[in-house]
Amino acid sequence: MLQSLEALRPKKRLFLGLLLASEFFVALTLYGAWLICCPGLANIFEYLPAIVGALFIFVSTFSFGAVCNMVLAVKGLPTLKLFHRYSFALIKFLFPVAVRIGKIFGIKRRQIEGSFVAVSNLIFMKSGIKVPATRLLVLSPHCLQLSNCPHKITRDPNNCKRCGGCNVGDLMKLSEELGFTFFVATGGTLARQIVKQKRPKAVLAIACERDLMSGIQDVYPLPAVGVLNIRPNGPCNNTRVDMDEVKRVLSQIIE
Repeated sequence: MLQSLEALRPKKRLFLGLLLASEFFVALTLYGAWLICCPGLANIFEYLPAIVGALFIFVSTFSFGAVCNMVLAVKGLPTLKLFHRYSFALIKFLFPVAVRIGKIFGIKRRQIEGSFVAVSNLIFMKSGIKVPATRLLVLSPHCLQLSNCPHKITRDPNNCKRCGGCNVGDLMKLSEELGFTFFVATGGTLARQIVKQKRPKAVLAIACERDLMSGIQDVYPLPAVGVLNIRPNGPCNNTRVDMDEVKRVLSQIIE
C-alpha cells in the first residue's frame, strides 16, 4: 500500500528549529574562539580583538536574521529580500551542524532533509513565482519507471509506451497537455546538465528528500520546487509520485 501524502509531508518547524539551534551553537563557538584568541590578537594590534569581535557579531547577527526571515516566510509574514539570496549559502554551512544536533535527539537525516524541502517549497510559493509552461522544466528520477520495463526513458521520455504501469506515462501526458518540458535523469550530474541546456525559468523536481535538498541548492538562484516521491518498495526502486500533488503544484507555478 502506498504511503499517504500526509504521512510523507514533513514538519517545517523541525528544520527551522534545528537551524536556530545550529546558529546558537556556531555563535557560541565563535565567541569561545574569540576569547581564546584575544591575547594573541592584542599582541598583534591593540584594536584587533575589537575588530574581530565586531566581525563575529555581524556574521552571527546576519545569519540569525536570515533564519528568522525563513520563520517569517513560513508564518506568512512579510520578509526582507536582502536575506533571500544568502539563505541557501547559510543552509549549506549550518546543515552539517543541524544533522549532528538532530542525531543527539534521535532525529534522522532524512527527516531534516524533508523538512528543508517543505520550508523551501513554502518560500517558493509565498514568493508568487509564475512562469510560462514552456519555460518550466519538470525533472523526475529514473526509478519512477518500473525496473523491469524494456523501454528505457532516461534522456528520452518519448520512449515510454504509456502502459500505465508507472507514473512516467502520466507525466508525459501532462507535459503534452500543459506544454512544460519533462525529463528523466539518472542522477544529479545529468539533472544539472539538462537545467543548463534547457535554461528554464523554474524547475519542478520529483525525488527523495536527499536529492531534492541538494538539487534545490545546486540550481539556486533558479527557483525550484520539490515533490517527494513515494517509495513502496524502498529507495530507488519502482517509486511513485502523487499525481494530484504534482497537478496542484503545477497549477500554482504555471501562468
